[in-house]
Amino acid sequence: MNGPAGASRRDCHNRLDVRFLSHLCVGLLPVTTLKLMSMADAISQWITDGCSVALGTTLETAIPFAAGHEIMRQGKQGLTLIGPISDILFDQLIGAGCVSRVQAAWVGNVITGVGYNFRRAVEQHRIDVEDHSNLTVSLALQAGAMGVSFLPSRTALGSDLFAANPGLKHIACPFTGQKHAAIAAIVPDVAIVHVQRSDSFGNAHAWGNMGITREACMASRRVILTAEEIVPTELITRDPNRVLAPGFKISAVVHAPWGAHPSPMPGYYNRDHKVFLDYRTQSRTPELFALWMNQWINAISSIHHYAETLGDAHLASLSITHHDYSEPVDYGY
Repeated sequence: MNGPAGASRRDCHNRLDVRFLSHLCVGLLPVTTLKLMSMADAISQWITDGCSVALGTTLETAIPFAAGHEIMRQGKQGLTLIGPISDILFDQLIGAGCVSRVQAAWVGNVITGVGYNFRRAVEQHRIDVEDHSNLTVSLALQAGAMGVSFLPSRTALGSDLFAANPGLKHIACPFTGQKHAAIAAIVPDVAIVHVQRSDSFGNAHAWGNMGITREACMASRRVILTAEEIVPTELITRDPNRVLAPGFKISAVVHAPWGAHPSPMPGYYNRDHKVFLDYRTQSRTPELFALWMNQWINAISSIHHYAETLGDAHLASLSITHHDYSEPVDYGY
């Protein structure tokens, strides 16, 4: 059709095509299932006894403490924890008796060093530990995301990681004959990640230090997103390059403001140093840890109750005072 009507129709089709491609690139098609649920329901449905869970994938920021605390509250057992530097969340889950195995680069208290529950569990042979470096756990998850059984690397050669990690083997390069390390794939049953914002379908924006979050999301069979904000899908599609993982990979979305506390959340709140310092004392013995758990796990009913317990004044003291916005971009066509 020629003339104004035909031109108008072509313009309409062009806009629809661009919109379709924009939605497709962030995993929004087909949009069929709202995945928004409570924290209790998400953990109950997707975290089962004996499963493997990737946590703390951004190292020292955005650690999903609220989700970890709900795992403790529900008394999950026999879990394998996977991560780089997961800070005191791994120590707390171990102290609660939820863990049988750890695949990690480091477990402890990032401010004070030692994780007392972790140390006791290792000394008493109550958990198995598979030692990694930050790079080997990253490559193991990348292999899982790629669907291959291992990835080769030069990392870890000459270290004693091979003695403590059955997922590392020496191999010869088939092309050069040079020695490499083969790093076995890790495919977690579930990855739990905390993000700045998500829509109800699991399309999320995350920024700051991403660590190995994308590798964990793409390698895992399921992903639970906990988010500071739930936003309209249109906000997500306006910046598709910032999307963490395609929405179809996400099994549950939980609205969890302050869900990373006491770790920092870029753009939302700072690290609560006092909590980490206090936890050193509160976890020094099993008896002290039991008191901590009664106060901060058993007596807390939800993430919203947790924020109320912290109090408005304390939360305000952690608020961002210096804003540093990113440069805007143009997705025009």
